Amino acid sequence: MAIKIILLAVFFAVMVFVGTSCRKHSVDVNGFVLGSRSVGPWLTAFAYGTSYFSAVIFVGYAGQFGWNFGMASTWIGLGNAFIGSLLAWCILGRRTRIMTQHLGSKTMPEYFGQRYESNKLKIAASAITFIFLVPYTASLFNGLSRLFGMAFSIDYAYCVIGMAILTGIYVIVGGYMATAVNDFIQGIIMIFGIIAVIAAVLSQNGGLMGSIIELSKVESGVMEGAYTSFLGPEPLYLLVVVLLTSLGTWGLPQMVGKFYAIKSESSIQKGTIISTLFAIIVAGGCYFLGGFGRLFATQEQVSANGFDSIIPSMLSGLPDILIAVVLVLVLSASMSTLSSLVLTSSSTLTLDLIAPVKKKEMTEKSKISIMRIFIAFFIIVSAVIAIVQAKSKVTFIAQLMGISWGALAGAFLAPFLYGLYWKKTTKASVVASFIFGTGIMIIQLLISLGLITVSGGFLGFIFRNSLYSGVFAMLGSLVIVPVVSLLSRKTTPANVDSMFTCYDRTVEVHATTALSDKKD
Repeated sequence: MAIKIILLAVFFAVMVFVGTSCRKHSVDVNGFVLGSRSVGPWLTAFAYGTSYFSAVIFVGYAGQFGWNFGMASTWIGLGNAFIGSLLAWCILGRRTRIMTQHLGSKTMPEYFGQRYESNKLKIAASAITFIFLVPYTASLFNGLSRLFGMAFSIDYAYCVIGMAILTGIYVIVGGYMATAVNDFIQGIIMIFGIIAVIAAVLSQNGGLMGSIIELSKVESGVMEGAYTSFLGPEPLYLLVVVLLTSLGTWGLPQMVGKFYAIKSESSIQKGTIISTLFAIIVAGGCYFLGGFGRLFATQEQVSANGFDSIIPSMLSGLPDILIAVVLVLVLSASMSTLSSLVLTSSSTLTLDLIAPVKKKEMTEKSKISIMRIFIAFFIIVSAVIAIVQAKSKVTFIAQLMGISWGALAGAFLAPFLYGLYWKKTTKASVVASFIFGTGIMIIQLLISLGLITVSGGFLGFIFRNSLYSGVFAMLGSLVIVPVVSLLSRKTTPANVDSMFTCYDRTVEVHATTALSDKKD
């Protein structure tokens, strides 16, 4: 117990110290929200990765999909690394940084408003962000309950309150820069923690080969050795999970926002590599570990306690020092994502909803003060939601959490991506994407709550669960936006040509980046 308490105390002290040390970077809105667009590759890459992977991944998804797919669940982690990180940085990173700086956008809703010259789109995007980020934020607390209960035997509510207070302190005081520095520290903890945990867990069954042999003996009812096969017992379902958890990040405001703040071209190149390697280790490691869940839990235990009980069951037999490491690992994963989400929510609400309706222009100091108030508000609301959901098992809250990711990605991914690359993307197509993405996921919510029924056929397949409908929302919007754009040319923004001039600006680079025809 002493080891656990000491590690947690040191961890908390470091987080608060970083927050107070970064206060000097938060004197204006640009510094508070984007770190003055001067964040280097290591901090940006780790901020991207730690915002991506939270306790939801480590405890929830790793347990659930590891149970469903066995070792093939590792593909989800690799998909997160190569689609959610590598391709995202290559396709979105540079253009996002250039376009948002050219437009002066600090948030995703502000980008929509300026790129498509529509204040209504900015307000709509802000509303969608607010509605679906708050329950998603609350879900971050859920992964902590079983682990802290196992380690300390204390009430879940106290864990939530402690984490909320600590996160609030360093985000409110230090803003984006404090979040980025703490994300870097938390990311290092996550890397070493997941490696140590994998080694310790597999050693309980004779190491890697011994664990694989034992897992191959588990019956699936589909085929022999299904949980050690290349694609697992349900390849199509596996593909759906890979697409939602990987491609979906391209449309999440808290993820894309990391590209707004990056410092330079070299930072993007280095950040791409660092972020991808981080995802391979952390996401790949989490899902790989979860693939052995059937060696540590029975079907009866999972039916009684849910998928969230699998990872804690795997860890319960570890030495105290490793359990302490796991606690810090999960805290790091949760707090890094939480800080990113509340900063995104507060900046969106302040800059995109409140500031535009104010008759008198707000000062930089006023905007920062309001954002700090909203950060505290969002943390309190998400903590209360998490506690209420855990205590009362409110079905509506749990379902809304699962649908948040699909709604945000389904609404935002296509118009954001096409807006960076294609001049002919229209306002009407953005409206269609917003309606389609959120509409599909609201229908999924109603089905999940039993208010409407869909069975059989294409609709039964699409609305099988929020993962299938989330992927359908994303892929559907990627088709809807160009089709509607071609049919609604009159709603093309008037100044789109001048917007795209930012990509044509000439810059000088070193010879290692581009060859020159000139003689020395």
